[in-house]
Amino acid sequence: MLFDHINLVVWDMDTARAFYGSVLGLRETFNRTLEGPWIEAVSGVPGAVAHCVFFEAQSGEVRLELLQYLQPQDEFGPETRPHAPGFRHIAFNVEDIDAWHNTLTAGGVTFVSPPVLVPFSVDGRTKRLCYFRDPEGNILELAEYR
Repeated sequence: MLFDHINLVVWDMDTARAFYGSVLGLRETFNRTLEGPWIEAVSGVPGAVAHCVFFEAQSGEVRLELLQYLQPQDEFGPETRPHAPGFRHIAFNVEDIDAWHNTLTAGGVTFVSPPVLVPFSVDGRTKRLCYFRDPEGNILELAEYR
């Protein structure tokens, strides 16, 4: 079994597209409205209409799917506490975490901390990481392995 994609439901597609495309530099590969019996059936949401955009990193290994439900709209915001059960973050493997941290900070991204060294080996390698949030409060991670 291989990973296909990660889905993230967003409130504001324009802001999300700008962040994941322009700020993080992911490549947009798909953009369309999803509607009809098939999306209602697969989502279990009667009357579902969603704007769907896919992004890929340069490697193209795993896609990020952003969905904004146009109908119906949810009245609750995302769960953003880092210790809450369920999906919590997306990690991006980068070669130079300090450069990414500096570039994103200069672009207005606020980090939880600077890059932190993990005090044990991860898959036989040294790992440094840091958390930040997208415009909707979703947690993202930069990870560097050496």
